[in-house]
Amino acid sequence: MSDLLNFDIGQPVNVAIDWLKSHLGPLFDAVSAVMVELINAVLFVLTAPHAMVVTAVFTVLAFLARRWGFAVFTLIAFLLIQQMQLWTQAMQTLAVVIVASVIAVLIGVPVGIWAARNATVSNVVRPILDFMQTLPVFVYLIPSVFLFGIGVVPGVMATTVFAIPPAVRLTELGIRQVDKEVVEAALAFGTKPRQLLRDVQMPLAMPSIMAGVNQVIMLALSMVVIAGMVGAGGLGAVVVQGISTLDVGVGFKGGLAVVFLAIFLDRVTNSLATARRPAGSWLPWRPRKGPQTRPSEAGAQRAPLGAVSS
Repeated sequence: MSDLLNFDIGQPVNVAIDWLKSHLGPLFDAVSAVMVELINAVLFVLTAPHAMVVTAVFTVLAFLARRWGFAVFTLIAFLLIQQMQLWTQAMQTLAVVIVASVIAVLIGVPVGIWAARNATVSNVVRPILDFMQTLPVFVYLIPSVFLFGIGVVPGVMATTVFAIPPAVRLTELGIRQVDKEVVEAALAFGTKPRQLLRDVQMPLAMPSIMAGVNQVIMLALSMVVIAGMVGAGGLGAVVVQGISTLDVGVGFKGGLAVVFLAIFLDRVTNSLATARRPAGSWLPWRPRKGPQTRPSEAGAQRAPLGAVSS
């Protein structure tokens, strides 16, 4: 009993990390190299054009998302970032957020779909997500630094893991909340399971999925700033510099640039989440002209196979 009470739960974790470093070192080196190339590629796209050109592109995106008010704000915000001499750092942060968010979405959305279609997977995934969301954010940095060293790669890996849960949860929620009558109507018209997911459930769940993408980006941006403590660079490094030198002005400028990026990314992705699809665009079939059956009546009046066109 005393041995059980004196058991150090951190020791197995240290052993596991050491085993991973000694046996899978080349794999982590390869992942690190790929991550660096991805970030450099995105950063090149953001920094190769003149800053005013990129600002103009962001302003147009803001206008398409939220009309003139948000477009004016975006223009002023990114001009102010340039005036504060933080353009390169802001683009570095944006590149890390983009890479981490894309990876998190590519992992989280399929897992969310799987959990929505399989109750066992949902029951297994839910406590894991609870653990991931309640774990202090600094804890994510410790194994990342041990496995990938100091630099931008551990920041990206920690950010990716930290940002996955919203994508899984909101994808599962969106698919589960699709109207059962709509699903029954699609099945009554002979829709296969894969078609049901692609043409019915995913389009109708898209607002919830995009809300998850929005939350992934927000969490990634908040984590990137913390990752500046392990050499991830960008605006996080500016904030850390302000803290370490007790320079309030430097810290304020870095924090203000982060706020501008957060508002821009939040509003743009939120506009995608609230976008509406044309009525009936989810239908995987095209009914023939003449008397049509309402979706709610499809379960009672099944259409003959001849009425369904590919």
